[in-house]
Amino acid sequence: MNALLEVRHATRRFAGLVAVNDVSFTLAPGEILGLIGPNGAGKTTLISLISGTLPPSQGEVFFQGEPITKVPAYRRARLGIGRTFQIMRPFPGLSVLDNVAVGALFGRGGGQPKLALAREQARACLDFVGLSRFVDQRADELGGPGRKRLELAKALAMQPKVLLCDEVMAGLNHVEIEEVIDVIRKVRDQGISVLVIEHVIKAIKSLSDRLLVLHHGEKIADGAPDDVLANATVIEAYLGRRRP
Repeated sequence: MNALLEVRHATRRFAGLVAVNDVSFTLAPGEILGLIGPNGAGKTTLISLISGTLPPSQGEVFFQGEPITKVPAYRRARLGIGRTFQIMRPFPGLSVLDNVAVGALFGRGGGQPKLALAREQARACLDFVGLSRFVDQRADELGGPGRKRLELAKALAMQPKVLLCDEVMAGLNHVEIEEVIDVIRKVRDQGISVLVIEHVIKAIKSLSDRLLVLHHGEKIADGAPDDVLANATVIEAYLGRRRP
């Protein structure tokens, strides 16, 4: 099966710090790829290289077989690459509905041409993620779990073909995590490929078709979840080297 998204030798330097170093991988149509690694491993930086919010120092990004390395972020969104952000910043003063409508106005193919159509699409996305009862509430009044769902709804309103999720389960309890997992599975069932960063290993293992592991900016494993989590290098990266 041809890759929907392909990253080749991605590298990103910040002055003397190499945040991502020569990382290559693919994402297939309809696949959920879990991206894991210790804090500071370069996971969010890698997502930013894919979404276009950061340019790579070296390497290339391909989407549907076409090079997009020099394509700006807003055009990548119009092509069908959506993302959530680890630091959640709703548009202040706007309702939950209109926060999501913004995504609908600027999404794939140029977005909805009219606000009324954008709001209609936003309502469907809010219902999908379980926020329909909050449509008229100010978005900046939502609690943490609600803001996580809002991030998903905003990204989904852009009608992506690839959804990049940056720790959408962070800070949630077990019940809330299971609910978000269910939403992401339903996203995939709609034909959207998903790359998701997560630290809760039990959650990411049950959700992902495949795991990609970064450590100090480098890829150290890529494969089936059970195989990756049994990998000695991965175990050492998370738990540290065992004393003899």
